Amino acid sequence: MKTYKIACIPGDGIGKEVVPAGQQVLQALAEGQNNFRFAFTSFDWGGDYFRQHGIMMPDKGLDELRHMDAILFGSAGDPHIPDHITLWGLRLKICQGFDQYANVRPTRILPGIDGPLKRCRTEDLDWVIVRENSEGEYAGVGGRAHQGHPIEVATDVSMMTRAGVERIMRYAFRLAQSRPRKLLTVVTKSNAQRHAMVMWDEIALQISQEFPDVHWDKELVDACTARMVNRPASLDTVVATNLHADILSDLAAALAGSLGIAPTGNIDPERRYPSMFEPIHGSAFDIMGKGLANPIGTFWSCVMLLEHLGEPAQARRLMQAIETVTANPALHTRDLGGSAGMQEVTDAVCQFVQKIDQRQRAA
Repeated sequence: MKTYKIACIPGDGIGKEVVPAGQQVLQALAEGQNNFRFAFTSFDWGGDYFRQHGIMMPDKGLDELRHMDAILFGSAGDPHIPDHITLWGLRLKICQGFDQYANVRPTRILPGIDGPLKRCRTEDLDWVIVRENSEGEYAGVGGRAHQGHPIEVATDVSMMTRAGVERIMRYAFRLAQSRPRKLLTVVTKSNAQRHAMVMWDEIALQISQEFPDVHWDKELVDACTARMVNRPASLDTVVATNLHADILSDLAAALAGSLGIAPTGNIDPERRYPSMFEPIHGSAFDIMGKGLANPIGTFWSCVMLLEHLGEPAQARRLMQAIETVTANPALHTRDLGGSAGMQEVTDAVCQFVQKIDQRQRAA
């Protein structure tokens, strides 16, 4: 029997609630299976760890994760700790330390969810946003000088390398090639950013020649926001820089109904290191401990985790359970306009997973 070693890092806020819920669902998925099981290891890194030790995770924390098959992450963010410390000290330390250079965010309108685009059909919004996850605006290049003086200066440099752009473009083209529409939109801002983004455009054209069956176009990032709202069916796979995709993917999740349902995979495509899967909703301290968090984003992230582990049948089984639950308005959490609690949704997903298993066994 295959044992998948999963590192669980709840982090901060509602991450401490949704990650255990994700473990519960994965465990329900594994029950009764003869070919695989999960071995979970939890890590208490995050804001509370910082208050005790002055750092968000141990200096040798990456070594503790290196042998894992995958990482299930909750959220990073604490109202009492500056955001740049929580982000760079935990999530980005893992992403960059394990060269998880492809951040993949699928977006579609799940059954039963009413998105804000009233004229949008469900089939019109089915996107995957590929975010360059290792350099660009989040490379960490820059600094501050003369702090507190009138001549104070601060810089953040968007650092792009040919190797980094080539690999994310090739990943995006390959992903677009695998999808039915074989359609890719390359997001840029080369009209204003005339060095790195011009190189980005040039490399996109170069890589496109390796994928003659992929139809691709180029869109300025500001125009892309309007296109997502006004012509959602014209998009399928989207690739953008670290900052641009960070913003666009939050808009995409909102257009699909809620940030609470959106998943993310931080992928090392070469599989040298474990990849990390997380919901995008943040730590949401205002609802922490109240049982109000929407766990669907975590469950969908678990679907991506299963696909990455090479368990597509189990991923489909979990996604079917998720869609069955979202189709029932009585199981909608507050962010979706309902009144269901997190545990109620979690229990329902577990029950449907087991029903699917029972039907498959009977067949």
